Amino acid sequence: MTEAEYSCLDHVSGIISYIGIGSNLGNPVEMCLDAVRRIASVDGIALLRCSSLYRTEPFGLKNQDWFVNAVAEVRTSLSARKLLQTLMQIEREMGRVREIHWGPRVIDLDILLFGQEVIKEDDLVIPHPELHKRRFVLVPLNELASYAIHPAFGVSVKGLMQRLQDDSRVERISIT
Repeated sequence: MTEAEYSCLDHVSGIISYIGIGSNLGNPVEMCLDAVRRIASVDGIALLRCSSLYRTEPFGLKNQDWFVNAVAEVRTSLSARKLLQTLMQIEREMGRVREIHWGPRVIDLDILLFGQEVIKEDDLVIPHPELHKRRFVLVPLNELASYAIHPAFGVSVKGLMQRLQDDSRVERISIT
C-alpha cells in the first residue's frame, strides 16, 4: 500500500465490510465496474480495495451464462441495515429485477461481512449465509482478506477456502 493510500485511510471512519459483486447480463465486466464506482460514490462509504474480476461458473441454476464476480472492501459509517438499503438501491438503479432464484441478473450486491457482526433478521443475515459454500465468493474475498475471520465460525477466509467442497470453475479475468 502506498503512502497516499495509508493517508486516505486515516481520514475514514467506520466498519470494514466486504461486498460481493456479480453480473451475467449485458456487459458483466462493465456492470461490475460500474457497481464499484457507484458504491465508492456513496456518502458514508469509502472504497478501500477491490479484488480482481473473475469469470465464474453459475451456481444453482446451471443453464445460464457464466458470471463475472468480484469483492469490494469498504469502510462504512452506515449501519448494516442502511448499507443493505443502499446496495439494493444501486441494484434497482442499474436495472436489477428479482425474478428467478439463482437466475440471471444485471447486478447482484451482497454484504458478505460487516466487521465482526453477526446479524440474523428476516431480510438481513450477516455474514452472508452461503459465503462459506461458494467458490465464486471465497476466491475474490481470499484475494483481499485471507486473514479475515468469519465471525460465526471463527475460521479465517483462507481456512474456509481449504475446507471448501464447491469445485466450480473460477477464472481470473485479465483486463487490458
